[in-house]
Amino acid sequence: MIFDDLREFIDFLEDKKELVRIKAEVDPVLEVTEITDRISKKGGPALLFEKVKGSEMPIVINLFGSYRRMGWALGADDFTSISQRFAPFLKGDLNLNLRQKLEVLYGLYKLSASKPKEVKKAVCQEIVKEKDFSLSDYPVLKCWPGDGGRFITLPLVMTKDPESGKQNMGMYRMQVFDDRTTGMHWHTHHDGAVNYRKAVKLGKRLEVAVALGGDPVTIFAATAPLPYGVEELFFAGFLRGKPVEVVKAKTVDLMVPARAEIVLEGYVEIEEKRREGPFGDHTGYYSIADDYPVFRVTCITHRKTPLYPATIVGKPPMEDCYMGKATERLFLPFIKMQMPEIVDMNLPVEGVFHNCALISIKKSFPMHARKVINAVWGLGQMMFTKFIFIFDEEVDVQNISDAAWKAFNNVDPARDIVISEGPLDVLDHSSPRPIYGAKMGVDATRKWPEEGYQREWPAEIEMSEEIRKQVDDRWKEYGLE
Repeated sequence: MIFDDLREFIDFLEDKKELVRIKAEVDPVLEVTEITDRISKKGGPALLFEKVKGSEMPIVINLFGSYRRMGWALGADDFTSISQRFAPFLKGDLNLNLRQKLEVLYGLYKLSASKPKEVKKAVCQEIVKEKDFSLSDYPVLKCWPGDGGRFITLPLVMTKDPESGKQNMGMYRMQVFDDRTTGMHWHTHHDGAVNYRKAVKLGKRLEVAVALGGDPVTIFAATAPLPYGVEELFFAGFLRGKPVEVVKAKTVDLMVPARAEIVLEGYVEIEEKRREGPFGDHTGYYSIADDYPVFRVTCITHRKTPLYPATIVGKPPMEDCYMGKATERLFLPFIKMQMPEIVDMNLPVEGVFHNCALISIKKSFPMHARKVINAVWGLGQMMFTKFIFIFDEEVDVQNISDAAWKAFNNVDPARDIVISEGPLDVLDHSSPRPIYGAKMGVDATRKWPEEGYQREWPAEIEMSEEIRKQVDDRWKEYGLE
């Protein structure tokens, strides 16, 4: 089922008993975080806080905070089927039969037909405030005690490439400085920052629109690691199987999701920066305060009775972990297209998605693992991966205990470890320098004589199938149940 807006998704979750309404008054300063963190850590439901101190707007949070809800958000019956969305494009065999060729053509048609659909009237503009507005009217969260202030945590930030005119949508936290200004925390590697640098070079301010809410697929699309120039609203339309409805913003030349709850419009002035942070981030540590561009809000539009969507991040597992896992499953087929030897990949939540990758491969030549390690570091945002472990194809990399056992037994540190230097995620605090440092690749595969291994590689301990079946058949007889 594909949802047209956040409210349809909320109604669906409530019907499935996957959303709880909180009627007691709660404080958006720290209290909402503590409640949500406890629920999130035990895999609990989405939460709708109906009465929020200091605001008339309810807060909805933890919408994507389980594998089941994340799958539903993307229109899948279950989480494991997410990767099948791109199946028509992944048929690499040139000898396709007619039906398979038609599937590919239909997939290409759906992609080409995913252009956003412009509408003239939209619920996100039922109320238009160009003068009398204040960000303090909105229940913006202060998540953690050491945060530098209140932060908008689930924004869909829209900008245009000043040269090509293509519109980008990303998710960058926004610290509220006062009634009409926020920070704009786009990292140097992000597309929003690229557009900003182009605007600075041209000497003109960058128009910005920020949507809060919308349909679940569009919210997810804002987090997707798409190549620069691929528009997220097109991608969302493809995943939805129908275009995203958009409307022209009131005061800036940008298209915004028509079914959003709230839209902030304004601009980022060139070279205007302000100290932003600290912020309790998805790494489980506070990101350090630094200077970031300032977003000046000139207009706010919203529904007559808007909901305020939010998320919190911190020590995993939290809601962002399930969004990250959806990205892993969704984009794994494309990685396998470029490296067909890859069997599976796991980006463990403990590695916060950019710190560790466990990858199994069909090893077919000496030093194959090293080829994969270096190739993965060359794949878009996979360049940030600080640790890459490569395993043989029979290793279940989703079973971290099994993978760790293999790595701890198979790896000779002098022979099997590759140290490289390159870009790191901005939030990585371990390197001596920001956004750059060392990375490690580990070959945990079975070693071949051609790789210099001159001993006999030992066989793994396994019971015979005959005895296993015998014990299975007699299990009740032993009285152990």
